Amino acid sequence: MISVVIPAYNAEQTLDSCLRAFSRQTISSDSFEVIVVDDGSTDRTAEIAQRFPIRYIYQENHGPATARNYGAGVSKGDVLLFTDSDCIPTHSWIEEMVAPFHQKEVMAVKGAYRTEQREIVARFAQIEFEERFYLLEKAGKTDMVDTYSAGYRRHIFHELNGFNSRFPEANNEDTELSYRMTALRLRMVFNPRAIVFHLRHPDSVIRYARLKFSRGYWRMLVYRQFPGKMIQETYTPKSLKLQIFAFFLMVTTLPLPFFLPGWGLIILLATLCLFTGSIVPFALFSFQKDTVVGLYAPFLLAVR
Repeated sequence: MISVVIPAYNAEQTLDSCLRAFSRQTISSDSFEVIVVDDGSTDRTAEIAQRFPIRYIYQENHGPATARNYGAGVSKGDVLLFTDSDCIPTHSWIEEMVAPFHQKEVMAVKGAYRTEQREIVARFAQIEFEERFYLLEKAGKTDMVDTYSAGYRRHIFHELNGFNSRFPEANNEDTELSYRMTALRLRMVFNPRAIVFHLRHPDSVIRYARLKFSRGYWRMLVYRQFPGKMIQETYTPKSLKLQIFAFFLMVTTLPLPFFLPGWGLIILLATLCLFTGSIVPFALFSFQKDTVVGLYAPFLLAVR
């Protein structure tokens, strides 16, 4: 048996599309169950969920980490799959998520995102993921399993007490669990064929900036627990870390030309060149994927 757990909070706009996808899976409906954990919604989430042949559970609002743990606790499957209420799994999603578990040493599986959004910022956000997917395929492993498309062996998930409920929103609770698994040298793999379509990439610069700030804030809390991951991990491109460092240097050296005529300008130009050079790989990758997004990439990378 396979259990699919979906936390939902005020998900009336997307939950119907999400749940319809499970009536069209390539494996028999008798081989999996779908559990929706309503995290204290105040809209029509409950009404929509109960239209489908799934298990509906309600809890007071405690955040998606607690909701996922609740669903996993009442599930029956030997394999636990997680996705989000604003994602639409492809027809073969369950089959592809489960396939790597045929290898006994695999303890967790990460799937892939796609989007059909046409806003430039949303397309840029998708290309960010595409870059990471490319690097993970080359690495042949991952140390990060995102909950939009995640799978775990049941016994491992429960032995590690699932997601850390001190994360009150859908932000880096999956990173924290992934790093705990990495510390135990548990094997996690990426399957690019296990695809969900995401309906809500940020579609404006302001929403994108807010999302990045939030992710950065919660990621720093995880790094406090696993400081070594600030330097070495498979999921975050090394170019991104170089960009952060270079941008910080560039901003801090902006006043130098006023205080150190001559040398100050040289140092500022050097840091500008460092940042520019650090964005070249992603900019070229973006051009290959989407020419228009490639033109906006330098600006959006600075925002990032």
